[in-house]
Amino acid sequence: MTHPSQSGNGVSDVSAVSTHFSSSLISTTPTASAMLASAKLVARRLATAAKFTNKTGSLDRATLTIKDGPVFSGYSFGANKNVSGEAVFTTSLVGYPESMTDPSYKGQILCFTQPLIGNYGVPSSSKKDVYNLLQYMESPTVQCAGVVVADVALEYSHWTAVESLQQWCQRSGVAAITGVDTRQLVSYLREQGSSLAKITIGEEYDADEDAAFDDPGAVNLVQKVTTKAPFHIACPPEFSKGYHVAVLDCGAKENILRCLVQRGASLTVFPYDYPIHKVASKFDGVFISNGPGDPTHCLETTHNLKQTMDQFKDLPIFGICLGHQLLALASGATTVKLKYGNRAHNIPALDLVTGKCHITSQNHGYAVDAATLPAEWEPYFTNLNDLSNEGMIHKSQPIFSVQFHPEAKGGPQDTGFLFDKFFANIAHYRNTNGLNLHAIDNSLLVDILPQQRVL
Repeated sequence: MTHPSQSGNGVSDVSAVSTHFSSSLISTTPTASAMLASAKLVARRLATAAKFTNKTGSLDRATLTIKDGPVFSGYSFGANKNVSGEAVFTTSLVGYPESMTDPSYKGQILCFTQPLIGNYGVPSSSKKDVYNLLQYMESPTVQCAGVVVADVALEYSHWTAVESLQQWCQRSGVAAITGVDTRQLVSYLREQGSSLAKITIGEEYDADEDAAFDDPGAVNLVQKVTTKAPFHIACPPEFSKGYHVAVLDCGAKENILRCLVQRGASLTVFPYDYPIHKVASKFDGVFISNGPGDPTHCLETTHNLKQTMDQFKDLPIFGICLGHQLLALASGATTVKLKYGNRAHNIPALDLVTGKCHITSQNHGYAVDAATLPAEWEPYFTNLNDLSNEGMIHKSQPIFSVQFHPEAKGGPQDTGFLFDKFFANIAHYRNTNGLNLHAIDNSLLVDILPQQRVL
């Protein structure tokens, strides 16, 4: 598919450059092949610079500025506004709609290392599935503060797409910049660590040099993405096994909720700081979701989780991502901020129980310090790239958690069995304790609670 930037004035000269190198370097040495590849890259960059247009004409100039670091010039294809946040990167090849709507990216400027982003467009942001959950997106809104790409596809082709990435960013009020040397940017972030950054719209010399670099890590981001009131997701009768799970919403992805409902459970989803220990006896299990930012901002949540673990020794509990970190803090362990985080769909994690290696989807900037785990806990998974902790399991209670995302969306589904493990614990809990006569009637909850997240 021809890129819109590869037509119009100035491209014929660029094509000639590429053709000249192609004809003179055919069947030559590896060095010459490298020169040819370099020439083609230059040609593509020049083509982009020569004519970068949308339906209303040329795209506006934009600048990505790293605090105390490099400045990158490019073109704006998103909302016409300046933003700041923490610059992070993902090496995922696909799944940009899912990543951009993942609440874990709240407050961050997300750089995609995949060179071309947007070629399969954006699917419906409102279509629901049989469980009344968003079919394609991970939350109702775009969560990241801004987007950085090397090259954006202004045209798209996919049977589920309803709009382009450009249209979606503009409609959602999200700043986005293209034409950035993302390899240089990522190299800097890997060397210096995740950094504060800002995207400004306009000619470089017009950029607001005095604009502050907002630090999203200084505030409680979970408070911004959690549901504002409890809501209920009823499992369809044809799938239901009669289970009822309490979910602490720290920024839960839709597919995490889907993975729970698919296994036969109705869900009551609570705000992240809800005193879950006061109602835990009414449920068959407790789940703590993913979410953004520093886990130490959620001290009330960790207090409530500690109360729950102390009072209900047999209650199954499962946490993912931030949920893993919060359980660790509740147990007495500590967390650390990673240099540049782990954000990819292909990170190997070693199961320390079975000795098997699984490829996992990850998105986190903090990790649990395994050396601080209390005696009653043991590490469950280890990251084989940086040896950071990827999970923990209680030695005597049915409680475990993982740092990665077994629900994927996007990414591999190698570790989906962890949801099955959670429900095996629930089945054992039900069989051991019998039907909980004090449980909340599911039909009553359907009548009195909202059926979707309260924003």
